[in-house]
Amino acid sequence: MKSIIDSPNSYTRIAGIAYLLIIGFGITGQLFIRDGLVDFDNAALTASNILEASDIWRLGIAGDVMMHALDIPVMVILYFLLKPVNKLLALVSVAFNLAQTAVLVANKLVLLVPLIMMNDSQYMLAFESDQVSSQVMLLLDIHDYGFALGLVFFGFACVGYGFLIYCADYFPKFIGVLMTIAGLSYLLNSLTLLIAPSLSDVVFPILVLSFIAELTCALWLIFRGVDAEEWQRNIGK
Repeated sequence: MKSIIDSPNSYTRIAGIAYLLIIGFGITGQLFIRDGLVDFDNAALTASNILEASDIWRLGIAGDVMMHALDIPVMVILYFLLKPVNKLLALVSVAFNLAQTAVLVANKLVLLVPLIMMNDSQYMLAFESDQVSSQVMLLLDIHDYGFALGLVFFGFACVGYGFLIYCADYFPKFIGVLMTIAGLSYLLNSLTLLIAPSLSDVVFPILVLSFIAELTCALWLIFRGVDAEEWQRNIGK
């Protein structure tokens, strides 16, 4: 039986499936759970929605944690796939990716605070209801900024991955171009929110490019993988 080194696509597909799950967990948590409960124009309604749907809110957080746990095998596999191109750049890209994951995992704690606060009578007695609602909205704003901060690191990671994929003889160049565009889109969106938040709504739609790029990459890893013979030649260099 061939070893994992002799058949890179045996774990390339694992990376693709994990990447696809990451995308799925991310969309579910943000679009279908948080966006369905949060109304940034109505703090009282948002606090009430989170309290009444606390189990769903927690499921969203758990899904996000699973998403970030799946980052680890994807990072490891991408490193081994791409290190024949340039070991140092592959390591730097993974380091940026790891920093992103660490920031975003820590950022999940912010989403737990509203539940802790609103389910504890001592905290609720210490504040008026409108103060509680305002604090919930503040925490959600902090989460959004924390998410943007994490995606700055992921933007650099995607640019690094994109360059390595583009230079690899065993990947199609268009995947590298797409991942580079994804990284630049993340950087532009996050830096706009951090530096010029008034322009954030204008720039935000650019993340559609990131979604297309990452989905394409994940599907390619699952269904096509790498040119195993070319990868073997690069390993031997």
